[in-house]
Amino acid sequence: MKVLFATGEAWPFIKTGGLGDVAHSLPKALSKMGVDVRVILPKYSLIDYKYRSKMTHMGHTYVQLNWRNQYCGVESLEYEGVKYYFVDNEYYFNREKAYGELDDCERFSFFSKGILSALDVLGFEPDVIHCNDWHTGLVPLYLNEMKKSGIYDGIKTLYTIHNLKYQGIFVRENLGDTVALPYDSYFREDGLKFYDGISFMKGGINYSDHISTVSVTYAEEIKSEFYGESLHGLFHLYEDKLSGIVNGIDYEIFNPRKDKEIAVKFGQSKLDKKVRNKLALQKELGLAVAEDVPMIGIITRLVKQKGIDLVAHVLQELLEKNVQIVVLGTGDEDFEDLFEYYSQMYPAKLSSNITFDHALAKRIYASADMFLMPSLFEPCGLSQMISMRYGTVPVVRETGGLKDTVEPYNKFANTGTGFTFVNYNAHEMLDTISRALELYEDPKRWHDLIIRGMQMKNSWSQVGRSYKKLYLELAK
Repeated sequence: MKVLFATGEAWPFIKTGGLGDVAHSLPKALSKMGVDVRVILPKYSLIDYKYRSKMTHMGHTYVQLNWRNQYCGVESLEYEGVKYYFVDNEYYFNREKAYGELDDCERFSFFSKGILSALDVLGFEPDVIHCNDWHTGLVPLYLNEMKKSGIYDGIKTLYTIHNLKYQGIFVRENLGDTVALPYDSYFREDGLKFYDGISFMKGGINYSDHISTVSVTYAEEIKSEFYGESLHGLFHLYEDKLSGIVNGIDYEIFNPRKDKEIAVKFGQSKLDKKVRNKLALQKELGLAVAEDVPMIGIITRLVKQKGIDLVAHVLQELLEKNVQIVVLGTGDEDFEDLFEYYSQMYPAKLSSNITFDHALAKRIYASADMFLMPSLFEPCGLSQMISMRYGTVPVVRETGGLKDTVEPYNKFANTGTGFTFVNYNAHEMLDTISRALELYEDPKRWHDLIIRGMQMKNSWSQVGRSYKKLYLELAK
């Protein structure tokens, strides 16, 4: 089984979101299962020199985009047992950021077409090209054009949607001028047409052999108008080729028994040591040092999608309870200012950290008693799985991957791994937090809840088996 994993980002080379984690961990897991998986991404100038300096030049070709004939170099580097390829073009990828440029349509048209051109340079013909998000949405279309000439007609495509909200939408004039595909053939509902523009993601959905999302619940949610981002009808049409596979987390990176970035290592058999992390973090952040005060962690982008407006609505009420809150993240200025204000009003109870700090995030996961994640929508989410791995009880809204990975606590049966609420309502969230705080006062049941969460199987090896099965079915 040969798979080319096409992505706009992959840790540790470049990461802007969860896709970067997936593009590192999933191929690594698949490789250990005997899949010949190779990852291809742009050679951004943002990639650290320590990686760029070790890349090997494999060769080059040229990519035609209408009247443009652009150089397409291919570099390679092996990392943690996986071979990575990098599409090289200084004009497109020597930028200050990976995405968000005015010419993103041209940049990622080039990248998508360059992925297929690179196969000639590499002498590698995969059974499946696994495309991810809008950045590679054009690959199935360009492959479709090549298959008309009998080229690569044995390659199948899997298209994974990590977040439907970001579709790669551009003005329709780009279709002929930049994307360089026939207007009559592709400016249609079964092509790239999205209202009066074009959507790269819609192209990937229409022309791939199979579509997957990053959780079972999200695969169902996107068939509804609320979650479907104007493509819900398309998902109903293609429901026979749509499936959901929940992401995992890297058990080597997130391992409280071996983590060198937390104050005190601990595990299920030494759970009593976890509280020493809380005491260390309280001291570090200037909070009141108190073992018996429950700490709530929030690590997220401070935007409405993540439910921060719910938190803002009841923050005063929440801080009047016997709790401490540690916030880490950046986002909308109004939310940033809100947390900064309350951290000054309640310096012993709220720590506001308007930044992103990977090491601090680890310390929060290891220290907090509860992890709050009240998302408006969440295709998968990794933080709830990481928090359980570190013995921190998730409090989440039942949406997307949060619903799939957190089993609600049942006080009568003493089962579950966290606390959940259904409606997007601030006081329903507050009531759920109150229930969690009530259980916190019962040490035996709270301990049992933590252990059940720590025992959850959310590793990439399990996820990899699901993808390997899907690849085999596609390649039949």
